[in-house]
Amino acid sequence: MSLDLSKIKIDKETVGFFRFKKLNNFFLLTNDIAYIKLSEKDFKDFLEGKLDKNGDSFKELAERGFIKNFLPINKMVRIYRKKSDFLFRKGTSLHIIVVTKRCNHLCIYCQAGSPELQDPVYDMTEETARKTVDLIFQGSNPNITIEFQGGEPLINWNVVKFIINYTREKEKKSNKKVHFGIATNLSLMTDEICKFLVDNDVGISTSLDGPEHIHNRNRPFNDPNGSYQIVDRWLKKIKNYFKENKKRGAGGALPTLTKYSLEHIEEIVDEYVRQGIASIHFRQLSYLGKSAGKEKKEEFGYTAEEFIAAWKRGMDYIIQKNKEGFLITERMAVTILARILKDRSVSYLDFRSPCGLGIGMLSYFYNGNIYSCEVGRLSGDEVFLLGTVDDSYENIMERKKMESFVEASVLDASPCDECVYKPYCGICPASNYALYGNFTPNIKITDKCKISEAQIDYLFLKMEDEEVLNIFNKWLERCKNN
Repeated sequence: MSLDLSKIKIDKETVGFFRFKKLNNFFLLTNDIAYIKLSEKDFKDFLEGKLDKNGDSFKELAERGFIKNFLPINKMVRIYRKKSDFLFRKGTSLHIIVVTKRCNHLCIYCQAGSPELQDPVYDMTEETARKTVDLIFQGSNPNITIEFQGGEPLINWNVVKFIINYTREKEKKSNKKVHFGIATNLSLMTDEICKFLVDNDVGISTSLDGPEHIHNRNRPFNDPNGSYQIVDRWLKKIKNYFKENKKRGAGGALPTLTKYSLEHIEEIVDEYVRQGIASIHFRQLSYLGKSAGKEKKEEFGYTAEEFIAAWKRGMDYIIQKNKEGFLITERMAVTILARILKDRSVSYLDFRSPCGLGIGMLSYFYNGNIYSCEVGRLSGDEVFLLGTVDDSYENIMERKKMESFVEASVLDASPCDECVYKPYCGICPASNYALYGNFTPNIKITDKCKISEAQIDYLFLKMEDEEVLNIFNKWLERCKNN
């Protein structure tokens, strides 16, 4: 950095609050409502109060809240509220129901565990399911999302079906709107099940780790043809079911990236383009549950730096595909861009302050235990256990633990408050606790911080290219409409 800030006398009468970072040939400044890019000269003149008050840079700084006493406080509050509207919603919206711990796959990065398939003791009972739904409806949020997970949830299909039917009946007698989703490996999918899910507007998502040689390597399955052909066949059938029934949506998918996947990131993108799936999430490994430990990381894991390099390659390839006419997005990039370009609150719970533990999500285990979130459940530590389905929603929310979770994920009370990317990021206390044994470790040493910072760097630098910026805006418009 050629600019020596220690020698600059800051004009405290003019200069408002900001954080900053130098990226290539410009300085990026952020506050809690906006960002601005300045040349080195304009940055220096801004700090010293020498900017021409009739010039474009001064006007832009003033309109974005970087000049003291210029932007009315009520306008600043409106902008901040829009960016943080999740703070003003009424209670938990996302409810993850783990209807079984059993699974028929042996994925190398499995977190959830896969007990003996023949033992139904690991399945949620209808009684527990009923209590789970009753508790969910005690919450005050009018918009509820219930997502079925496992294990493999279709192993316990009768309880999944019961929950959907029971919930729809309760929905009719309430002022709530319920959305459903199911995460399944599709190996137990049938025409009857698929029709029921589509008829009941249940979003169907699966894992597709890439083309056959990647998917079958990551997700072994006791079938002569492997797991890829099952997913490939059912993705096509699900898309046709939605189309024939004039329903919005289709089968969704996402890949989990292993060490082997990083070598073939472009092939993974090509597979999603071939499948006609318009969104891909380069999901990194979490090293939780069965995939925890140094040996597992050495077997199929990678460093933050290796993931970042592959993510950037994948993003470059996706951008090139968009230039060629294929509209495909990367989900994490869209999440970040929505905060940067559109001032939108995001549904991605890890990028909130405070995060979504409890107040945004609850996880219901097959045995009736309720956890603050899926990461908390998978951590294997009872610190994230909030109660059972025999409790009330009010009592669960009033647990002293909930205060600790919220406090640990508020960026204003952490070193992140000084980071230029604070407005676009978040802390996950559950992940920190599981990986580092502490709700609030030294954030800068965590893989999440390294990866998030590199991703946001990449996006701000790419936005310097007008063609790429137009592509990003198309992504956001598409996601808004869908």
